Amino acid sequence: MKEKIMLLQRLSEVDFLDKVNEAGEILGRAVLAGKKILIAGNGGSAADAQHFAAELVGRYIFERESLGAISLCVDPSVITSVSNDYGYENVFSRQVYSLGNKGDVFFGISTSGNSCNIINAVREAKNRELKVLGLLGNDGGVIAKECDMAIVVPSDSTPRIQEMHIFIIHLLCEIIDRMYMEKNNVG
Repeated sequence: MKEKIMLLQRLSEVDFLDKVNEAGEILGRAVLAGKKILIAGNGGSAADAQHFAAELVGRYIFERESLGAISLCVDPSVITSVSNDYGYENVFSRQVYSLGNKGDVFFGISTSGNSCNIINAVREAKNRELKVLGLLGNDGGVIAKECDMAIVVPSDSTPRIQEMHIFIIHLLCEIIDRMYMEKNNVG
């Protein structure tokens, strides 16, 4: 419990919150312009990717139109065929290649910052001129160095990182919803 409280205090620093706000605005501008967010992660981060996509396609707090978001973790036929034919390290990059368009955003989630399949997806997204954001842990790993913006939870405890990731995802949803409301004069 004490570890979690200390981590929340560290995350309340102004520069960290500014980074979350900036990431939310990048995501909001993209979906409000009709672009989509491609989201990927492994294990618990895959669940977070699904959760994030659901909040945008469905709704977060208030009724609004559906926003473009896809979790790349949810299609077992694609995941198993790509894994079998091209290796698991390419399971997300192949999907980014086929689904990503210039102006879309790739949002990679990794508690280590070093997941090979997320690294490959980041590289493919950059090749296809997508904006690339990372939600990471530890020191951000390789992914932090390769994406346009990284939000790094400074902890080496996977459970604490995952708890903060879902908290940050909800903050991002609030920012996107606020931007939607302002654009559409709602509320």
